[in-house]
Amino acid sequence: MANFAKPENALKRADELINVGQKQDALQALHDLITSKRYRAWQKPLEKIMFKYLDLCVDLKRGRFAKDGLIQYRIVCQQVNVSSLEEVIKHFLHLSTEKAEQARSQADALDEALDVDDLEADRKPEDLQLSIVSGEKGKDRSDRELVTPWFKFLWETYRTVLEILRNNSKLEALYAMTAHKAFQFCKQYKRTTEFRRLCEIIRNHLANLNKYRDQRDRPDLSAPESLQLYLDTRFDQLKVATELGLWQEAFRSVEDIYGLMCMVKKTPKSSLLMVYYSKLTEIFWISSSQLYHAYAWFKLFTLQKNFNKNLSQKDLQLIASSVVLAALSVPPFDRAQSASHMELENEKERNLRMANLIGFNLEPKFEGRDMLSRSALLSELVSRGVLSCASQEVKDLFHVLEHEFHPLDLGSKIQPLLEKISKSGGKLSSAPSLPEVQLSQYVPSLEKLATLRLLQQVSKIYQTIRIESLSQLVPFFEFSVVEKVSVDAVKNNFVAMKVDHMKGVVIFGNWGIESDGLKDHLAVFAESLSKVRAMLYPVPSKASKLGGIVPNLADTVEKEHKRLLARKSIIEKRKEDQERQQLEMEREEEQKRLKLQKLTEEAEQKRLAAEIQERRKQRILREIEQKELEEAQALLEDTEKRMKKGKKKTLLDGEKVTKQNVMQRALNEQVKERQEMEKKLQKLAKTMDYLERAKREEAAPVIEAAYQRRLVEEREFYEREQQREVELSRERHESDLKEKSRLSRMLDFKEKCQEEVISRRQAEFDRIKTEREERISQIIRARKQERDIKRKQMYYLTCEEERIRKLQEEEEARKSEEAEKRKKEQAEQKAKLDEIAEKQRQRELELEEKAKREREELLKGTGAPPARPAEPTVAPPAAAAPAVAPSSGSGKYVPRWKRQAAEVSGPAAPTPTPPAAESDSWTNRGPPQKTDKWTSGSSSSRPSGGDAWRSSRPRPGQR
Repeated sequence: MANFAKPENALKRADELINVGQKQDALQALHDLITSKRYRAWQKPLEKIMFKYLDLCVDLKRGRFAKDGLIQYRIVCQQVNVSSLEEVIKHFLHLSTEKAEQARSQADALDEALDVDDLEADRKPEDLQLSIVSGEKGKDRSDRELVTPWFKFLWETYRTVLEILRNNSKLEALYAMTAHKAFQFCKQYKRTTEFRRLCEIIRNHLANLNKYRDQRDRPDLSAPESLQLYLDTRFDQLKVATELGLWQEAFRSVEDIYGLMCMVKKTPKSSLLMVYYSKLTEIFWISSSQLYHAYAWFKLFTLQKNFNKNLSQKDLQLIASSVVLAALSVPPFDRAQSASHMELENEKERNLRMANLIGFNLEPKFEGRDMLSRSALLSELVSRGVLSCASQEVKDLFHVLEHEFHPLDLGSKIQPLLEKISKSGGKLSSAPSLPEVQLSQYVPSLEKLATLRLLQQVSKIYQTIRIESLSQLVPFFEFSVVEKVSVDAVKNNFVAMKVDHMKGVVIFGNWGIESDGLKDHLAVFAESLSKVRAMLYPVPSKASKLGGIVPNLADTVEKEHKRLLARKSIIEKRKEDQERQQLEMEREEEQKRLKLQKLTEEAEQKRLAAEIQERRKQRILREIEQKELEEAQALLEDTEKRMKKGKKKTLLDGEKVTKQNVMQRALNEQVKERQEMEKKLQKLAKTMDYLERAKREEAAPVIEAAYQRRLVEEREFYEREQQREVELSRERHESDLKEKSRLSRMLDFKEKCQEEVISRRQAEFDRIKTEREERISQIIRARKQERDIKRKQMYYLTCEEERIRKLQEEEEARKSEEAEKRKKEQAEQKAKLDEIAEKQRQRELELEEKAKREREELLKGTGAPPARPAEPTVAPPAAAAPAVAPSSGSGKYVPRWKRQAAEVSGPAAPTPTPPAAESDSWTNRGPPQKTDKWTSGSSSSRPSGGDAWRSSRPRPGQR
């Protein structure tokens, strides 16, 4: 991927590649630039790049590249310059359309050239071969080769543009214009498949537009301009669908228009509604829905009468006549009464749907069949004055068919009216939106209606009539057609009749078991018996009647109500069971049909695949054989051309010619031709030798004489030129001497001026040289000073960095030594404390053992346990003094209880008084416990000598 500093560089690069014929590389370079994230801000050169990019896409038929580029360009200029995107898309559409039209014109020109080439000449062999292989005509083949690729690209262009503009509120007009062009494309070239796809695409765009309502640039359908554009697009779609004869798609377009009107809840303009209802009349007439066709004509008449101020009386009469005739064309009977519940529901739903399309608001709870009916429409036409606006023959026809009773003269009265009606009609001058009105289209339906009315009226006055007489009463049809018409009438209970061909009569009457007259015969019989009973046995008085009925009336009503409810539930259950069984049977039949259809399709696919494979094999063999024949013919033609024969040698008929035979024949011909050529060359060479020798012998004396003459002429010419050159040199020398004498007097002035100029320029040069040397010396000194300063700074920085580094190393070494020393001191102190603790523990153990022994000795000497002394009143014995004195004088610790025991047991003797501090510190102490303190806390009050261990006893956590 090439990176360009500016977009213009990419455009220049693309032009260079195009000039050397590398359009694909140019397209790729522009594609990389457009899809790059580097150029996401719109600028004017990008528009030129898009024009060039689309030109290349159209030339190379790269629709996918064009779509990617347009999507990226839409992202770039959506919020900045939408008009640029519009211009680019218009350019793209113009190029695609122009290319398609050029291809079409080329194909037409080619076909014309092929047609006018030579009318008497036979067809060429290659044309015959192509027609045999492909089975196509010349025009079809040229269309497939030239026109079809460009038509595909143009169709892809329309789809791409519609996809890009589908959710853009700022380019709705361009979206509508593109859709219109696509419709015209389908209409012009009869592209029905593409038209269906186009309608589906536009339908999906509108559905997505309603589904995602929170999009940023979504078009607002509530705006009048947007709604008008969307409606125009749908109406254009409806017109093209009717012109192409796609009535199903036209009906879907009508539903789209109705859905759009319901979506925005706004009624469109009257001109659009007229087009809408005029197309509805065509659609319903094609689908044989006469009732809805008549209702659509009625709405169309109402719109024309209310909104078309320019409507002439003649056009109004023609429209009213169409409405009345359309209403009369509706069959006068409803569907059969024996229809299933599901069919009735579908019919009701269909009526409701069609009524909404036509513009009648029907509620689902009412029967749409009763509201949209022939009788209701006819009464509406009479009440609204439509019948009064119709022509006189239409009025007469209406009264004859609907109100008069003429069973024997009905046909003769109606036939001239129908002839007049069939001749009336034409275009509407004051209503151009409506199609051409032709009343003759209603004549067949009116003839059927007249036949039904005649049968109905005849059945009321005759029970039996001969077939010949009935045929004379119906001048429109033969009796076979009348019989077909009567079948539908009998099926839908419009008339009861039977045809007996053996007797040649038609029998009228209610002789069917399920007819309307017999289905309630029991009720009629019961009513008759009730009347007879009332006549034979008169009704009793009112009081006695009430007295006999009232006591049991409540029970009778309750029982009858329960019986009716039970009967209704049983009937409903039977209906449900019947419908369920019918659905099961239909489902099983559908499964069987699908299975059989699947097997049939698989067999058909296998057969088609085998046929395709066989045809492909045969075609390949034919192509190989044809290719060999062409190569053989080419070899023969080449050989014949080299042989320079006048007429062309073709292959023999019936001869089995192969490539090897033709090559062998061509080789033999070449060998023979080479031998003949060698003989001719030898003969020609000998002849040329003789001719050349003779020419040289004859030309030798002539050449020598010419040479001598040329020498004489050249010598004379040389002498003349020499003389002329000497004279010219003498003249030039004399003129030069005169010029020298003329210029010699100016020599002094010239030398003086030259010296002045040289001296002045020398002084200027010396001055400039001096200034330059001074400037160079100053620059050298300044640079030297700068180098010295820089060198000193570098030296100072180096020294400073070295000093800081040494200080950091010394500091780190000192810290490491202190840490090591601290660790060593801590280890020594810990060892010392452990040693002191061990000694203290051993001393305590020794003291405890010693105290224990002394206590045992004291107990043995007294024979009784010592009493606890209160205050010593008797002096201690003297014998104990020597024992106590040493202990006190030695400085060792003696427990209090031991000293008291010694004082009690020993003789009194003078003992040295201990110091006051010591006596105070030991007088209040009891027997030694493990919880006694042995340290005094501070080092200043620590005793010296043997008591030093007391202050250094470790804490319990340090042992």
